[in-house]
Formats: sequence, C-alpha cells, structure tokens
Amino acid sequence: MTEVESPLGGEAGEGAIFYGGLVERILRLILVLSVLLIPPVWLFYGIVAAEGFLLGAAISYLNFRWLERAVNGIGRAVVEFQSPERGGRIVMRFLIRYVLIASVTYVTFVGWPGAFRGMLGGLCVPVAAMMGEALYEAFSALRRGV
Repeated sequence: MTEVESPLGGEAGEGAIFYGGLVERILRLILVLSVLLIPPVWLFYGIVAAEGFLLGAAISYLNFRWLERAVNGIGRAVVEFQSPERGGRIVMRFLIRYVLIASVTYVTFVGWPGAFRGMLGGLCVPVAAMMGEALYEAFSALRRGV
C-alpha cells in the first residue's frame, strides 16, 4: 500500500487536518479584519459609515457561516443518499439567505444612506479574509518546500 502525498508534503492526513481548519480560519479572519477595520472607517468616513461597516461585516460573517452549512448539507445529500436534509430545503435556505441580504441592503440604502457605503465595505470583508487565507496557504507550502 502506498502513502498518499498531500499538497503540503507529508501524508494525506496532514493535509486533511490543515484544510479541515480552512473555514474556521477564514471565519476567524473575518472577525479580526472587521475589528481592525472599524477604527479607520470611523476615522475617515464617520460613525455612520462605521456602523454600516459593522452591519455589513456581521452580514458577511453570517452569510459565510450559512454558506458553509449549505455546502456541507449538499455534500452530505450527495454522499449519503439517506441525508436528513432534503435538497429542496437546502436550496430554499440558500435562496432565502440571499433574499435576506438583499432586503437588508435595500433597507439600508433607502433608510440609512450614510451607512450604505460602509455596509458595502463590510460585505467585502470575506474577500479580504479569503485572500489572507490564500497567502497563509502559500506561505505554509513554501515553508514546507512544496
């Protein structure tokens, strides 16, 4: 029996452990970036924009968490034909999530226009977190000589 190499070098179990923590690292990085970016947003754009940024970051965090649950649910439904969740419910939750995000964004745009720009910035925090995760993975691979 041959050992399976992981992308990080070593056995496949090591890679599974590394990539198994990927979502939690991204979620943690979303929180860290949100906390770190609120003061500069407040300083440069004011308290209303900072409140909007906080709202957008909170929505982003929840959206990413819900997306993880949906993807895991779909994965279970595909792998285990006897999944406790039905595909229709998973897709419905997926759609409801985006309707809720669009509704909050619309209400913010109409009723709280000063916070709208900050909210859009907060909605972009997961992108920055994923870029940070990509840098972390690249650094880890380079450090291991892959």
